[in-house]
Amino acid sequence: MMNFVVKTIANAGALAVAIWLLEDITLTGDSTANKAWTLLLVALVFGLVNFLVKPVVKLLSLPLFILTLGLITLVINALMLLLTSWLADKLDLSFHVEGFWTAVLGGLIISVVSWALNVVLPDGKD
Repeated sequence: MMNFVVKTIANAGALAVAIWLLEDITLTGDSTANKAWTLLLVALVFGLVNFLVKPVVKLLSLPLFILTLGLITLVINALMLLLTSWLADKLDLSFHVEGFWTAVLGGLIISVVSWALNVVLPDGKD
């Protein structure tokens, strides 16, 4: 359970950095508390997308992974971010990613920041 909480916080932090750095990834709200709550919910959706959908997509794209020496991972991360944006819209969360190339850059930022936060934060496996 602790590992799930830590990963969700890391995802929220990584999403916050991407929102801060890229103007085409937006999170709107009327107050800071509302934005924080929305960010946590979007992080949960992003975590579920990465847990349920990403492994299937990676398995189906295995030949492309080999052919592109792993660069297809950038595209897969972008698609997962766009899917999260679409699901957030359906769930009436105020999170939006505008365009594929913004999603590629956002996915790259989220991957790096999430990795760094997972290294720093405790994982609950004591």
